[in-house]
Amino acid sequence: MEFCAHARAIAKREWNAYFHSPVAYVFIVIFLALAGFFTFSVGGFYEAGQADLRGFFFWHPWLYLILVPAVAMRLWAEERRQGTLEMLFTSAITPAQAIAGKMAAAWGFLALALALTFPVPLTAAWLGQPDWGVVVSGYLASLLLAGAYLALGMFTSALTRNQVVSFVLAVVGGLFLILAGFQPVTELLARWAPAWVVDGVAAFGFMPHYEAMQRGVLDLRDFLYFGSATGFMLFLTQLVLANRTGR
Repeated sequence: MEFCAHARAIAKREWNAYFHSPVAYVFIVIFLALAGFFTFSVGGFYEAGQADLRGFFFWHPWLYLILVPAVAMRLWAEERRQGTLEMLFTSAITPAQAIAGKMAAAWGFLALALALTFPVPLTAAWLGQPDWGVVVSGYLASLLLAGAYLALGMFTSALTRNQVVSFVLAVVGGLFLILAGFQPVTELLARWAPAWVVDGVAAFGFMPHYEAMQRGVLDLRDFLYFGSATGFMLFLTQLVLANRTGR
């Protein structure tokens, strides 16, 4: 109970911090504008003449690659820059509680931004009869992917007090995790590497798991992958913070 109470307090503080500045509104507007642009203009949604959201979900990993690190970069780097990290942990709050609270607030914020894309599936419903099971699965995959990106961004933010450095590290790490499972990369590796190397590299990538869920295939292994990737990054974040603060 004490753990949850402290985590909720941190989450409430972080949530309020988002909306007490224009950053949250700018992020949401940019995300919605880019999602709409890539879906309807680049993806040719209307030209396809199908009530299919594959083009909409296809762009999410690339949008998150830039936008999620922008959300995550301040979570710990700002605390270190202002000298409030040690002050935060001199109270009864532990690193695990602070991580849980910040993760909950930031992930909730990303979930809100994702939920505001509801006009896209409504447009698909207006054009035809989309498979709502696939739509729900796609949104779930997108939310889990955002959580994994966020955990990576929290880790890089804990490594440095410079938000720009945190952003760059998170983008590079996210790009690696995208390309590791990207079909052109695995096909290139298959030309000179044995199958077990190709499979091993692909296993680290976001894309095979994300694309499977995007198609409406809900496999326990994909949930375990995103849960493990997110949990591992949060564990690394806790190790870094414990080393910084001695707790």
